[in-house]
Amino acid sequence: MEILSHHQKKIMEDCKKIARDMGLSFRDETIEFIITNEDMIRLSPKAMIPTLYDYWVNDVYVLQDKGKYDIYPHNPYETVINTRPPVSFYNDNNPDWLNVMIFYHVIGHIDFFQNNVFFRKTWLDDFLGRALSDAQTIKELRLEHGRWVDYVIEFSRGIDNVINYHGNLFFDDSMNLETAVQSKFNFFFDEYLQNILNVTTFRYIEELDKFNEFSLKSDPENAKSLFLMYVGQKYLDFNVTYEKRTKNRLRPPGDVIEYLMRFSEKLNKEENDWMKTVMQIVRDTSMYFQPQIRTKILNEGWASYWHEILYMNDSRCRGHEVEFSKVNAGVVSLSRVGLNPYAIGLRLFKYLEAKADRGMISYDYEKLLDIDARQKFDTKQSNGRDYIFSVRKYHSDSTAINQFIDQDFVDEFKLFVVGKRLNPQKQVWEYYIKSKKAEDYKNKMSESLYHPPHITVDTDRTQTDGALYMVHTFEGKELVREYIANTMLGIEFLWGKKVILETHELDDSQFRNVQTENTAGQAPVQQPAVELKFQKIRYVMENRKLSREIIA
Repeated sequence: MEILSHHQKKIMEDCKKIARDMGLSFRDETIEFIITNEDMIRLSPKAMIPTLYDYWVNDVYVLQDKGKYDIYPHNPYETVINTRPPVSFYNDNNPDWLNVMIFYHVIGHIDFFQNNVFFRKTWLDDFLGRALSDAQTIKELRLEHGRWVDYVIEFSRGIDNVINYHGNLFFDDSMNLETAVQSKFNFFFDEYLQNILNVTTFRYIEELDKFNEFSLKSDPENAKSLFLMYVGQKYLDFNVTYEKRTKNRLRPPGDVIEYLMRFSEKLNKEENDWMKTVMQIVRDTSMYFQPQIRTKILNEGWASYWHEILYMNDSRCRGHEVEFSKVNAGVVSLSRVGLNPYAIGLRLFKYLEAKADRGMISYDYEKLLDIDARQKFDTKQSNGRDYIFSVRKYHSDSTAINQFIDQDFVDEFKLFVVGKRLNPQKQVWEYYIKSKKAEDYKNKMSESLYHPPHITVDTDRTQTDGALYMVHTFEGKELVREYIANTMLGIEFLWGKKVILETHELDDSQFRNVQTENTAGQAPVQQPAVELKFQKIRYVMENRKLSREIIA
């Protein structure tokens, strides 16, 4: 791994200037590295965060990916990390013309990271520095507590998908970027240096002088942001300390991990206090990646939209149009089976831009029923670019799908839902067009999104019985049964007492009399539609033994 060469860095800086001239908005500081495919494989299990704590599962994934790469060699072009400053990685065999395209794609991602409201809690974070501090903490705890640290990591990671992301995102929503910077700045000088580190007056003045150096080179707000980046790199525990001191002071626990850390008698014993540190690291890491998981389609679509526009208008790329078209087609071509987030996101932004330019995002257009009138509708608003910038700022994948996927979008790009059936004569699976309705396509997209189960703690029953009583809010999809036992085993270890889970599962008895096998050589028998019935189930984990009972 090596830093970008001076020649390549100049290309990147030129790309950033052109992108800003087109309206993209991002802070100037970025770091770029050239790495090999082997490096990509090694870093992938860590979500490309080289400073993330070590965990045995990562080694398994590295070996697995190496095996895949030996059989199916491929060339990943780039990866960008949402941190301050953003860090991106590039393959070591990319030619300059390809790097221009990739740089524009990365700049699109950075613009999305730094402007989309679902990333608002990450705008100030040096996640690489925080991850380094967390990794050092876990390393020290392993020296003291051995393999028990990895047990706590594993048990915590078993429930780190049910964290209260939205509750955390909008808590203290009145704090905008400027006030957040000021709050962090004040904390450093007023509390961190004086009360936590207890530094000398000389050291305190030294840091004030350092801030004054930044102030001479930049405007006041930007100087504070740059100074905080410097602080995060010099004092590795500063960001973590700030979060611990300022968040969750009044807010009740919003998820199972928080509830365990606050109310588990076992964890609140002095000898087990270190476990809460590990759980907090796992929870914070999961929280940091939540917005990326929830904006995959829009994020990739936005980056693809801009790499197309900026590349085709860049005079440095003349003569490479054919090569660009081949690479770009491989990235943004529509997948007829499955869903390509690059392709769908790109087309969605183009579609919305065209509609806004013609004034079609309005009640006057929506109330039209005549097809010809809808096709000819054009008020020449020409504000499509401004509109998609607002979509980039305020939407996640789920909100965008619910609001913007309509029949016009499905028809324009010839989209459809694919079905799969067995051909008994040919003994092969056949794919066929199942539906071209917007509602069906929207459902297909929604089903592909990240949607973890909603599991909360029933505080009344927990406080009455002493057992941890968890309730799964049933949304038509049952929990994965094979994971329940191990997950509840881990929760029982952390809680220290009996653990109860209330959920719903499919009533298997309704299928017992339904013929599921076909006589050899005969066409499959069409079975009558069955209305799915679900039962209320209670799982109980006590003394590492799991029991299951039907309660309704």
